Amino acid sequence: MSTPETSRFVRLRVELVLEIDDEEAVTGAALRGIADDEGLPDAERTHAERTVTEDTAEALAHLVDPFGLVAGVPGVELHQASWSSERIDYDPDSPEWDVDDEDEDEFHNESYDDEDRAGRSG
Repeated sequence: MSTPETSRFVRLRVELVLEIDDEEAVTGAALRGIADDEGLPDAERTHAERTVTEDTAEALAHLVDPFGLVAGVPGVELHQASWSSERIDYDPDSPEWDVDDEDEDEFHNESYDDEDRAGRSG
């Protein structure tokens, strides 16, 4: 492909399933992060504190730093990031959670469906 036909922007999707074995540690770390954020307005601080205290998944999301994930990658500048967390039912023995099968399907779809890929917005 010539340069005008290719985009310099790439969407990287990462899905993690984490087991929280110490909810108090996660919540405490999130609350410390909120307290240390000097630029956070009081109303947002109060809302964030309440949210992370009520839901450990939200506390975890508050601690995730997608900017840090790619900060050391040469030649890359992060333009946009979004992330969320939610509690899920997880059974590692269930075929539904077989990451290898999912990766193969996504690889196949992403690699061979050029027309679909060209029509996506980024």
